[in-house]
Amino acid sequence: MKLSTLYLPAAAIALLTAAVFTVTTAAQAPQAPAAGTASTSPSQARPNRAPTNLQVLPKDTTGQQLREIMAQWNGALGVQCNACHTEDAKNLNPNNGKPRLLCADDSKPEKNTARTMFKLTGTINQCVGKIGSTGTQVTCGTCHRGHLTPEAFAASPVAELRPPQATPTAGTTPEK
Repeated sequence: MKLSTLYLPAAAIALLTAAVFTVTTAAQAPQAPAAGTASTSPSQARPNRAPTNLQVLPKDTTGQQLREIMAQWNGALGVQCNACHTEDAKNLNPNNGKPRLLCADDSKPEKNTARTMFKLTGTINQCVGKIGSTGTQVTCGTCHRGHLTPEAFAASPVAELRPPQATPTAGTTPEK
């Protein structure tokens, strides 16, 4: 089936999943900060425990890599961690008083939606390839652009489609 025969919503969903896949696969192994420098990166603000309950990300993903991936997804979707992860109201963070997250918990439907979109994005980038011939892969931001749900897209009005007209050759006149 050609991509041009797919409905726009299916293509948009596929593009989003490809975006998620690209962001995830682009994560690199953590690098140690230079001696004597303090790290202010949010991804390094808390200890990086080994991830549990990884279902679509590679099983060897480190805690640091996972935090970097989640930070990229947060930015691409314009959300905080609690958009997908359940809060534990009985376990507050002593530094800010906010509930800690139950990251391995799967009770929020948004978490499974993110997993689905991650797989779909990967499929798009594998099957359809890159956007045009630029080498750019689709990411979460391709569709979301910093919003939890992609903004509605309205195609520009197009003149009524007609069969192509033959171009008259030299010495002939067009039919009327």
